[in-house]
Amino acid sequence: ISATHISELIAFAKAHSITLTIVGPEAPLALGIVDAFTQENLACFGPSKAAARLESSKEFAKDFMAKHCIPTAAYQSFSDVVSAKNYVRQHTLPIVIKADGLAAGKGVVIATTLQQADQTIDAMLSGNQFGEAGHRIVIEEFLQGEEASFIVICDGKNVIPLVSSQDHKARDNGDQGPNTGGMGAYSPAPVVSTEIEKQVLDKVIQPVIKGMTTAGSPFIGFLYAGLMINNKGEAKVLEFNCRLGDPEAEVLLMRLQSDLVQLCLAAVQQQLTNFSIEWDTRPALGVVLASGGYPENYETGFVIKGLENTLPNCKIFHSGTALQNNQIINQGGRVLCVCAMAANLADTQKLAYQQAEKIHWEKMFYRTDIGYRAINRYL
Repeated sequence: ISATHISELIAFAKAHSITLTIVGPEAPLALGIVDAFTQENLACFGPSKAAARLESSKEFAKDFMAKHCIPTAAYQSFSDVVSAKNYVRQHTLPIVIKADGLAAGKGVVIATTLQQADQTIDAMLSGNQFGEAGHRIVIEEFLQGEEASFIVICDGKNVIPLVSSQDHKARDNGDQGPNTGGMGAYSPAPVVSTEIEKQVLDKVIQPVIKGMTTAGSPFIGFLYAGLMINNKGEAKVLEFNCRLGDPEAEVLLMRLQSDLVQLCLAAVQQQLTNFSIEWDTRPALGVVLASGGYPENYETGFVIKGLENTLPNCKIFHSGTALQNNQIINQGGRVLCVCAMAANLADTQKLAYQQAEKIHWEKMFYRTDIGYRAINRYL
């Protein structure tokens, strides 16, 4: 059943007496799967359609942050090509251009030249590059610093922070190349100090929870704040997601020692105050194995070899795979996330890459420097 076929999923949940549904992807949240399940008295973990607009509409998220004084980049929204191009010319480059709606992690372009900015605006607003998602765009200032992912679990009133993590959005080593849905992650992220955690909870997370409740859309689910932390230790929000995020989810779940199901059920039942979360103290690191050509055009249907050779303290998470003639093939752009845990981050990185080297399909590629920022801090 497709993740967006909500009526079929409800029928399945009823037929199989499913007592809790946890929503992973963003598309069904944006369509209101939680509202639909709740109407049928089926427990469903995730935000309502109204609350999920924090992710499903970049414009809504930016306006919400402006209203509630949540630190973020200066911005403006556009549906008109000429106005958008004029705005770019009034600001310094690089500049960030985002499709308003959901674009599977690919609707963000950091334009470094006027030509690139104009081409992106044309492609999104006139060329229909992202369909409905790009009929409006948000243009915002480019923030300098180090990125981190700060995720909390919410029950509408209370929050429990998860451990920190850092994603690598750019396709190529050294954070070069086009933006992707994420090429790897690690946890914890040293850039998120206890001071920054307190700052983000006070200035970002709590204002979101209060603002959503005031608006009549209490936020239940995972609230993910993608942050940029500058050299002064100030955090600003790049984006919100309404789910664990990927590939952060894989490294966080490697470290999670508490029962995920009990945690999600407590949030749905608004009983998070009774819970605390236990974590493995070892760091985790995940490397995304992708199809050649991603994030643009890539070929699928190649047989994946080496999946049976799993090393100790490693896990291989599938995302863009399919089963064909009893063989696993690549079916998407980001195909696998190879995760490892070890005593320190350098050993964890080494182990993850040892695991990655055992796996192969035609035109497969991956970044070879996941975790480099944190490892360089200790050199």
